[in-house]
Amino acid sequence: EEFVQRSMENDGVIYLRGRVSKVYEKDGKLKVLGVDTLAGRNVEIDADMVVLAQAMQPSTGTAEIAKILKIGRDKDGFLAEAHPKLKPVESVTAGIFLAGTAQGPKDIPETVSQASAAASKVIALLSKDELAHSPMVAKVRDPYCTGCQMCVDACPFEAIDLVDGKARVNEVLCEGCGSCAGVCVRAAIDVKNVTQLQIHEMISAIMAA
Repeated sequence: EEFVQRSMENDGVIYLRGRVSKVYEKDGKLKVLGVDTLAGRNVEIDADMVVLAQAMQPSTGTAEIAKILKIGRDKDGFLAEAHPKLKPVESVTAGIFLAGTAQGPKDIPETVSQASAAASKVIALLSKDELAHSPMVAKVRDPYCTGCQMCVDACPFEAIDLVDGKARVNEVLCEGCGSCAGVCVRAAIDVKNVTQLQIHEMISAIMAA
């Protein structure tokens, strides 16, 4: 969107949202016939040159990389950021950053800007002597755990294993997403500070207000 806006303001580019039905030559000139879908009318444009935009697809190894690094992908198959506004260069896996067309089609200024942001994140990460991890991680309540393995299968970060028939959480890998708590039928696993009991009490307080 920023690229489109810059091209309109700086270069005088005119954008028409529509469907091109035909490109043909007439009297030595190229003609583009189509429909302006915003104005709801047919348009015929004289053109010196017609350039067809080439589609862009993720590289063939993107799916495998996403699986290895436990990174999400969008509907088009590109790598997905954790949040488009709050964490535009961070993935859902801590310490893995994204930049450039790995996320989708981008122009050069946006790619350079994003690469600089990702590099800054890496420098900030490596410059620390100690790393702090969020305390909001999953915790298993052993007496209730039957070792059904539903939480193991549900965890997108592979942070849960079965040890001696009980679920065990690797707190370094856990991102506190709560997927495990959502599938546990015995309520044997919770996320610290946002347990099911706490959530229930919050809802009760809101309803009583």
